[in-house]
Amino acid sequence: MSEYKLSASLQEHEDDVRGVMFPQSSFVLSASRDATVRLWKLLSPNPPKYDCSVSSHSQSFVNAVTYFPPTSDYPDGLIISGGKDTIIDVRQPGKSPDENAEGLLLGHAHNVCALDVCVEGGFIVSGSWDGTARIWRIGKWECEALLEGHGGSVWTVLAYDKKIIISGCADKVIRIFDPRGKLYREIKGSADVVRALCRVPFGHPSGADFASAGNDAIIRLWKLDGQQVGELHGHESFIYSLVSLPTRELVSSGEDRTVRIWKGNECVQTITHPAISVWGVAACSENGDIVSGASDRIVRIFTRDKGREAQPEIAKAFKDSIKSSSIPQQQVGSINKEKLPGPEFLQQKSGTKEGQVQMIQEPDGSVSAHQWSRSAQSWMNVGSVVDAVGSSGKKTSYAGKDYDYVFEVDIEDGKPPLKLPYNLSQNPYEAATKFIQDNELPMTYLNQVANFITTNTQGATISQSQEAAGADPWGTGARYRPGETASVPSQPQIPTSRPKVLPQTTYLSIKTANLRTILKKISEFNEQLSQEGSRDIALDKQQLLTLESASTPLETALSSKPSTDTALSSAIPIVNHILTAWPPGFRLPALDLVRLLAAATPALSSPSQPPNTISIVATAGFEDKDRDNNIMLSIRAFGNLFETSEGRTLVDEEFHQIHALVRSCLSSSNRNTTIAIATLYLNYAVLFTSASHKDLPSSIDRSLLLLDDLTSLIDSAADSEAVYRALVAVGTLLDIGEEIQMAAREVYELESALGKAEKKVKEPRVKGVIGEIRERLKC
Repeated sequence: MSEYKLSASLQEHEDDVRGVMFPQSSFVLSASRDATVRLWKLLSPNPPKYDCSVSSHSQSFVNAVTYFPPTSDYPDGLIISGGKDTIIDVRQPGKSPDENAEGLLLGHAHNVCALDVCVEGGFIVSGSWDGTARIWRIGKWECEALLEGHGGSVWTVLAYDKKIIISGCADKVIRIFDPRGKLYREIKGSADVVRALCRVPFGHPSGADFASAGNDAIIRLWKLDGQQVGELHGHESFIYSLVSLPTRELVSSGEDRTVRIWKGNECVQTITHPAISVWGVAACSENGDIVSGASDRIVRIFTRDKGREAQPEIAKAFKDSIKSSSIPQQQVGSINKEKLPGPEFLQQKSGTKEGQVQMIQEPDGSVSAHQWSRSAQSWMNVGSVVDAVGSSGKKTSYAGKDYDYVFEVDIEDGKPPLKLPYNLSQNPYEAATKFIQDNELPMTYLNQVANFITTNTQGATISQSQEAAGADPWGTGARYRPGETASVPSQPQIPTSRPKVLPQTTYLSIKTANLRTILKKISEFNEQLSQEGSRDIALDKQQLLTLESASTPLETALSSKPSTDTALSSAIPIVNHILTAWPPGFRLPALDLVRLLAAATPALSSPSQPPNTISIVATAGFEDKDRDNNIMLSIRAFGNLFETSEGRTLVDEEFHQIHALVRSCLSSSNRNTTIAIATLYLNYAVLFTSASHKDLPSSIDRSLLLLDDLTSLIDSAADSEAVYRALVAVGTLLDIGEEIQMAAREVYELESALGKAEKKVKEPRVKGVIGEIRERLKC
């Protein structure tokens, strides 16, 4: 039988895709941590093209989605979803998210993480972190039976038929119930948390009735009487999802970045993804295609039918993304580079089984991973292995810089791991603040992240990295894994000796974004302009393609280091056209692109001809004072220019124009605007106190202007983050010398502003930086 090949990559979600369903060949469903359930409707099969619509919005992330087929009462079927808000939403596919649902199922006391339906019995089964499973009758929308007795979270449920419901639990036990909630049997053969269940097709060589999988990376095959009749080995980490195919094969997905196809007792194909976790997989009973959802926010469809394969450039992009992806070392275990074979191994040796992974030491000393494809009879590059922490005594490279440590951090259950780089020469609170700001996390995490850094680098000194000592609040291997026990104090302990924050020495930027959404919005506005008779200012197809082609190098530059890629510089004139020719109401996505380009390429700061970026943004972003978001993104763009030396030169030369624009916004009630202003001024403070600027007379004059504004901001801002960044900017400026310190004391009455900040913001970090400022002021 032929191999599965990529059919489509569907990109609209803004966070992990946690659940997927493939009810019919004409549409796919996906649920995400971005709080949406999306319906992907097939528009054309060759080449595959899908239209995305939002089926429902939740208050928080959505973990699970399933589908009840059409009935006379519900001719389009029902989409059923559940997540962190504990509510199970039931609605018809044709309804908009703003319309009333058919049913809102209330009863679970915690996160809903599993859903299934029994068509024959006319009911829904749900599983939750509250340790229960529940039965809900279609049309009545009330809990009909409670399935109790679990010793932990119910991670998975299976409506085997109208008389049998099976649950898998964090207590490692599989339980079999009837629809009234009566417990028939407990099966205790699993070695770890049970996360996935599926029906095994009739005629499977094992004779099994159902399969289970979980944290021990083993798929177990069971009879309903509790007898284990087989095991499938191949996954190298947690298995999150199981499903059966019309061909009597099984499909699984997990934390080892793979979807695996199983025929009988053998893995016949391994599909590696450019993501840490492949959370869900589902199959279409009509044509055998499969769909996956992963931590890289993408829904992917795979097919064995050549007529439904993706276009060559899309397939190539998928393969390239796998090859360029990074594999955390904790996923592959301890590696002794000296004993690894070189690239010649790949030509001389064959693999022994499908999906076998071989580590190779590259000529530059790096380690790459290669996976054996039995059908292709060749090794495929599936990524580069990167250190999780600096335990080897060597520096770890991240985003073009070397660090003593690069931690992998999961802030919440299921959230994709974030890179936390740290050098022993750094202030832990400074590194934690930058990490939180870069990833747009709540500042309430500050003390916890700083303590995590301190705990995991205890005993290490500069130029010396060693294994972390003490408790790891994110679980084994500096990473919290759902289902494992982790000790996270509810009230983080503040170190008795708080590291100094001042002066700030690194520039801050805001680089996170969903490029797909930005480009889609530009395309929608462009279409609207054309339809309204403004074709003369609308973009043509080639210009839209130029913007599209810049997305990949832009994402690469934002995640690593600024780039001189010509695709980025080619996009700049088009973005400038939008900013100068389109109406103010249509400029927002282009301003967002300018913000990203400011951090991604020096080309934005070195135009081949006037006007420069500052002048364009000044007109485009500040022209309409009622458009707060246009102004906010413009200020963020100014702040991101500090990421490149060319950008720093530009903002230095244009200080007075930028200052005049920004100062007029100091009284803004928009929280994001005040934070953007504080960040911009903080970056200027870092520039003016740098070795190249500190002794310049102009730096003193400009610092006095900033000091005046910052004192007002500290005094008036309601947001704690804006206050904190303004305080750090002031404290940094005080390092210029006595003239600035005297002005702060005697002219701008900084002490009065500090007193007000103490009263309105009770956070320890604010108290700490105010103390440092007072030391500098000697007051």
